[in-house]
Amino acid sequence: MDVIQNLIESISWDVIIGTSVRVLLILIIGLALMSATKLLLTRLEARLITQSKRSGENPGEATKRIETLIRLVRQGIRVVLWMTILLVVLKELGVDVAPILASAGVVGLAVGFGAQNLVRDVISGFFFIMENQVRVGDVAIINGTGGLVERMNFRTITLRDLGGVVHVFPNGNVNTLSNLTRDWSAYLMDIGVAYKEDPDHVIEIMREVGAELREDPVLGQHMLGDIEIFGVDKFGDSAVTIKARIRTLPIRQWDVGREYLKRLKRAFDEAGVEIPFPHRTLYFGEASKPIALELAERARRQREVADDDATSRADFTSNIDTNG
Repeated sequence: MDVIQNLIESISWDVIIGTSVRVLLILIIGLALMSATKLLLTRLEARLITQSKRSGENPGEATKRIETLIRLVRQGIRVVLWMTILLVVLKELGVDVAPILASAGVVGLAVGFGAQNLVRDVISGFFFIMENQVRVGDVAIINGTGGLVERMNFRTITLRDLGGVVHVFPNGNVNTLSNLTRDWSAYLMDIGVAYKEDPDHVIEIMREVGAELREDPVLGQHMLGDIEIFGVDKFGDSAVTIKARIRTLPIRQWDVGREYLKRLKRAFDEAGVEIPFPHRTLYFGEASKPIALELAERARRQREVADDDATSRADFTSNIDTNG
């Protein structure tokens, strides 16, 4: 008991209480700085979105770009702030932070040599964000794989494809990046019709369906103009291909395009326009009509012979019944 009592008496409670109070104040200040940073970034985000709307930028595009940038800035500030708080707390506890900082510098140098891919990923991610190449919410094709950008940071980009599969790409390994929803999108169509159809008539029907779709109260507001018809694009094995395009708001091209194709199919059916399937037709030049007449005449003669045979058999059967 005397040993414990002497130990308790030897403790400098003033120092412990003072250190505890200072550490507590440091933590409170750190939490306050985190809250203030979050509030300032939220206001900055709202202000940037408002300014982008005033400048005429698409609201959805501006929101995706600004949210991605603010989220990454918030992550960076959080890491720096908590590292600073940790060093200050260690110093208050009597730990010499100078060797820690020196060791961190040496370790950082070693990690820099040993983790070149990580450094490359971070640098690439920084330029992706600063150059506004892709944002969370975009539909992109990265290294040949397409999907919706779900997450993005300084190291990786995460895509989810139409089948629900998640693909994670390190930023430094991104060789090709195609953004399908940057500023505006488009639905490109190759409409095939039979060779017997008049291209001008088909194009007129396509324009009418496009104008009708633009009057739609839901999908029409996503279109950025009338349908663009480029004309006859190529002659296929069984169809004449007419190329067209509908420009839409970002990521709305599939909704508008699918509805347009559905209405176009209905319009073609009503107008009697043939949408061909692969088949082959044999032409014999000027001899086509005579050959067709000859085949028809031959079929008529075969039917007459069959009818005569049937009549003869019926008469023969009738005679047998009568004589019998």
